[in-house]
Amino acid sequence: MQHSVKQFLKTNPNIGFSIARWTLGLVIFPHGAQKLLGLFGGYGYSGTMESLTTQMGLPGIVAFSVIMIEFFGSISLVLGFFSRFWALSLASMFTGIIITTQLEHGFFMNWFGNQAGEGYEYSLLIIGLALSVLVNGSGKWSIDSLIAKIK
Repeated sequence: MQHSVKQFLKTNPNIGFSIARWTLGLVIFPHGAQKLLGLFGGYGYSGTMESLTTQMGLPGIVAFSVIMIEFFGSISLVLGFFSRFWALSLASMFTGIIITTQLEHGFFMNWFGNQAGEGYEYSLLIIGLALSVLVNGSGKWSIDSLIAKIK
């Protein structure tokens, strides 16, 4: 296996990093399942693409990426498969969400429905968990750690 791939998959075998990875994956999964499959009251792929491109004005490739990152990224994070890639993808995506839609609404989420939109506190938590996984790897009990051990 090439050194750079092995380095990318290398992980700190700490259970805490596994917990961060699992939490991130499990929290994002329902959002991805809404967007891709229409589960949990979501629109499914076609409806989400329509909403993201027409209503929000995102380019098609960005809308497609959001759906794929949330669905396949969350599953991959739970399994610990290419976790650094998916963590970087989520951190980048949520940074974009903050800049484009949440910054103007302030820090706090719209708990009481009295804001025009959501604040960025949830997104910061996602970014923090993603950066922990990005820096430390998948942690203990991950496919990444199994692949990294192959010579």
